[in-house]
Amino acid sequence: MSGNPDDERLEELREQKMEELRERQGGEGDAAEAQQEAQERAEAQQEAVLKQHLTDGARQRLNAVEMSKPQFGEKVKKQVAALAQSGRIQGQIDEEQMRDLLKELQPEQKSFDIRHR
Repeated sequence: MSGNPDDERLEELREQKMEELRERQGGEGDAAEAQQEAQERAEAQQEAVLKQHLTDGARQRLNAVEMSKPQFGEKVKKQVAALAQSGRIQGQIDEEQMRDLLKELQPEQKSFDIRHR
C-alpha cells in the first residue's frame, strides 16, 4: 500500500465484502446440506413404507417399472406411500393389485385412427 488513507479504506471495504461473501456461501452450503439430508430422510421413510405395504412380487414389478420409466415409477411410489399414510391400504399390496394400480395411474395412451378414403 502507498499509505494513502483512501487506499487503506478501499482495502478494508474489499476485505469486509470478501468476508460477507464467504459467510453467505457457508450459509448456503449449510442450507443445501440440510435440504439434502431432509430429502434423504424422506426417501428412506418412503422406502420403509413401501417395504411394509408391498409384497415381494409387487416390489419387483414396481422396480421394473421404475427402471423403464423413472418418472412414472416415482409417481407410483409417492401414490402408494400416500395411500399407506392415509390408512387406505389394508394389509399388503400384492402383484395383481400393483398391476391394477399401475393401469389406473398410467397416463392415457393417445391413439391415432388413420382412415383411408
